[in-house]
Amino acid sequence: MTIRNTLSAWAAAALLAGIAAAPAQASEARDHDRARRALEAGEILPLRTILDRVEREMPGQVIEVELERDSGRWFYEIKVLRAGGSLVKLKVDARDGTVLGAKQRGADHRDRSGAP
Repeated sequence: MTIRNTLSAWAAAALLAGIAAAPAQASEARDHDRARRALEAGEILPLRTILDRVEREMPGQVIEVELERDSGRWFYEIKVLRAGGSLVKLKVDARDGTVLGAKQRGADHRDRSGAP
C-alpha cells in the first residue's frame, strides 16, 4: 500500500467516524434539551441537589450519572465508587431525591443486592 493510499484510507476512516458520531451528538443534544425542559417545568430537581443528597448518604466518588424516564417518571441512575472498591448503582427519584433502589457490587464483583 502506498503512502497516498494509506492517507486516503485514513481520511475515509476519519470521515466515517465523523458521520457516525453525528447521530450520537444529536441524541445527546436532544437529551440535554429534555432534561432542561423537565427542570424548568419543576418535574425534576437539579442534578447538584441530587448529588449533594447522595454524597451525604453514600460517601464515595460519583463516576456516572444518567437521567432516564420510565412510564412518565423521571429518575437518575447514579454509580458511586466507594472506598475499598465497591460500586453502588443507585436509582433516585428525580422529582424528590428519594432513593428507589440500590445495588452494590464489591471488589469481587458479587451482587450485594440480595439477588442470587
